[in-house]
Amino acid sequence: MEKLKDKKVSPVAWVPTLYFAMGMPFVVLNMVCTLMYKGMGVSDAQIAFWTSLIMLPWTLKPLWSPFLELYKTKKFFVVFTQVLSGIMFALVAFALNLPSFFAVTIAMLAVIAMSGATHDIAADGTYMGVLSKEDQAKWIGWQGAFYNIAKIAATGGLVYLAGTFIDAFGVTKAWMIIMLIIGIIMCLLGTYHFFILPTDGKQAREGMTLKQSLTELWAVFVDFFEKKHIWYYIAFIILYRFAEGFVMKIVPLFLKASRADQGLGMSEQEIGLCYGTFGAAAFVVGSILAGYYISHRGLQHTLFKLALVFNLPFVAYTLLALYQPDSLWLIGGGITLEYFGYGFGFVGLTLFMMQQIAPGEHQMSHYAFASGIMNLGVMLPGMISGVVSDALGYHHFFVFVLFCTIPALLITWFVPFTYPDKKEE
Repeated sequence: MEKLKDKKVSPVAWVPTLYFAMGMPFVVLNMVCTLMYKGMGVSDAQIAFWTSLIMLPWTLKPLWSPFLELYKTKKFFVVFTQVLSGIMFALVAFALNLPSFFAVTIAMLAVIAMSGATHDIAADGTYMGVLSKEDQAKWIGWQGAFYNIAKIAATGGLVYLAGTFIDAFGVTKAWMIIMLIIGIIMCLLGTYHFFILPTDGKQAREGMTLKQSLTELWAVFVDFFEKKHIWYYIAFIILYRFAEGFVMKIVPLFLKASRADQGLGMSEQEIGLCYGTFGAAAFVVGSILAGYYISHRGLQHTLFKLALVFNLPFVAYTLLALYQPDSLWLIGGGITLEYFGYGFGFVGLTLFMMQQIAPGEHQMSHYAFASGIMNLGVMLPGMISGVVSDALGYHHFFVFVLFCTIPALLITWFVPFTYPDKKEE
């Protein structure tokens, strides 16, 4: 009866909230915490290094992804990790008052990263297990949109709210409130998905010994690296977001840095306003349009254009760094361009991994492998971005980023397709 009930649950009831829950921890750890630590006096180099290093679980998640197919259900792991992340964010809030707050909260955020990475494996496994290939393409735009709405809610609404609370309560108490709010949101999402999230109908293979599990894990790895074109695909998914890896940590710091330090001297309210208004609509529109664009023309015909739209907006940040405009409209326009490009281009990479790399007996694990490798391409440049930015200054740093987009565009132009679109056959 439960399976029949699950099958009747429309994707509109769970795809948006599932991917909102996926996006929230990732974005908070990647971007919001950089502003939090910046306001609390931590150096750019420390912020960039440590907030990048704690993202390592999103790269290493292939190591434990096969075990999620052996024990319990994907729904169990989705709900459990959402609630765990919520509790840990609440603990981070209280730890911000400690004298050694940076070390303690980084350790707690690392636990959230482990939980969030595990959540991503189970969530993507649910998406691929419940929906057909055609429905995956249909809903990919909405998936990307709500993942990115989480980014808007965090970097826009919550950062704006933090600025308001800073004026009223001071920096530390303001960020304590924000972390508590995030914790409550994650716990509420976990409760909602406990009741509404469907399962894919596949039973976990319980009762296996450790030796059998390790043998299975090895078989999953071997199967992944025997896939056609796999080494080209690995290079492709690393390079696609390589330039983004450099700017992800630095852009919030650049927006907040003083004009004397080549920044734009914006307050938290102004940053939140730009992300939450200009960026919000551009993000959602870009993601949804890309989904329909791909479904009508096919991924093979559109992938290079998606990569182009994804990478070209970095020109906007270069211009903002060089001219340092005062107008919030100009700054917001640059952010709008970047967010539209990100929303439009990212769904292409997501669908490519689902339909070109993941297919096979172990599709959930292989998608986790691919997304983990993709995150490595973001994490490594992120770890050194603070050092590079300090050495070059913001002006030259963004010019450097533009050169980092060239390999991504070149490798996308020649990427082979193992499973051509039906339109191509």
